Amino acid sequence: MYTITPLEKGLENVQGFYCGATNVGMRTNSEDGDVAFIRSEVPSDISAVFTQNKFQAAPIKHFQKYPKNFQTDFVLVNAKNANAMTGEKGVEDIDTLISKLTAKIDVLNPVMASTGVIGYRLPLEKIATAFDTLDFSGKNSDQAARAIMTTDSFKKELAYRVELENEESFHIAAICKGAGMINPAMATMLCFIATDAAVPKEDMDALLAGSTERSFNRISVDGDTSTNDTVLLLANKTSGNYHKEAFKEALEKIMFELAMMILKDGEGANKLVTFEVTGARTEEEARTASVALSNSLLVKTALFGEDPNWGRIASTIGASGIACDDEKLVIHYDDLLIYDAAHRELDKEREKRAYEIMKQASFKVTCDVGMGEGSYTSYGCDLSYEYVKINAEYRT
Repeated sequence: MYTITPLEKGLENVQGFYCGATNVGMRTNSEDGDVAFIRSEVPSDISAVFTQNKFQAAPIKHFQKYPKNFQTDFVLVNAKNANAMTGEKGVEDIDTLISKLTAKIDVLNPVMASTGVIGYRLPLEKIATAFDTLDFSGKNSDQAARAIMTTDSFKKELAYRVELENEESFHIAAICKGAGMINPAMATMLCFIATDAAVPKEDMDALLAGSTERSFNRISVDGDTSTNDTVLLLANKTSGNYHKEAFKEALEKIMFELAMMILKDGEGANKLVTFEVTGARTEEEARTASVALSNSLLVKTALFGEDPNWGRIASTIGASGIACDDEKLVIHYDDLLIYDAAHRELDKEREKRAYEIMKQASFKVTCDVGMGEGSYTSYGCDLSYEYVKINAEYRT
């Protein structure tokens, strides 16, 4: 038995980790920082999951230059510049920054992550000034969480203490950013997870991959996949304690809750909607239909308009290419029957109830295809006027 208790102040709870941020002038008209760090006092094992976009950003390429199963004790993060599509020079720029960093503090195999506009090289001199002002022995998770935001409207940080039956304990905490360019293909965001659990490296790799599939890979704001998607899990093992099932549950909990935060913060989003597809021939076909629903612009705009237009749901499933039959399809919004072969049109009472459901901040769309046992759940949000405004003005 074990208990998982939520804690305030994010990364500050994890033994042996330090964090903070500063502003070097890339983010203007804001009190928030634009360069953040996470540091461990001892070498940490590290596991990573990266974007499925073929044009991976320079920080990802730089990470992949390290030998397999390397350890690190330092993560550097900048906002406002993605360092993506910058060629080999973009990777070299990271090495230049690391050289400047090592002149200030001893670090082991430091890694970097970036977020912001694609296609511009890093302002090296600006970023390097951060090394004169950052408190590498400080703990300020709030600063770090805010510094990595781009179009996010609120910071995203969580922490848990896991207490085992024998009274031993460990901690896990995370910060992440994400609001736009969110697609179930690793998802578009940066996420940094730190733990003092003595988790074996092989468990880290497997559990991170599985947790990513059940969280960030199941959300969609706009169906776009970034060049910079990164989830890092760092374990410095300083607690000396570990329980695989407890750690697995805590990791999945923290990643799923962060994924839901991203959806709630989807650029201009007002609603968080669960899309459950059941009765497909296979799980893969269920996934295809569920993801199509979470990505569909027509579905998203119907959600924004609070229009119970089940035709958009049905047509998206049919267009997804899976095996389906309109005589077998059944659609529910929460527990309200919206469509089946015997009820193809909404009567006034069901339409009124459907409107009431769609006015909620969150609800569930369940589609039983009636073809087999496959099922899959993904998560999406509505698409509003504000999304267009934010992204039309992104560089300005």
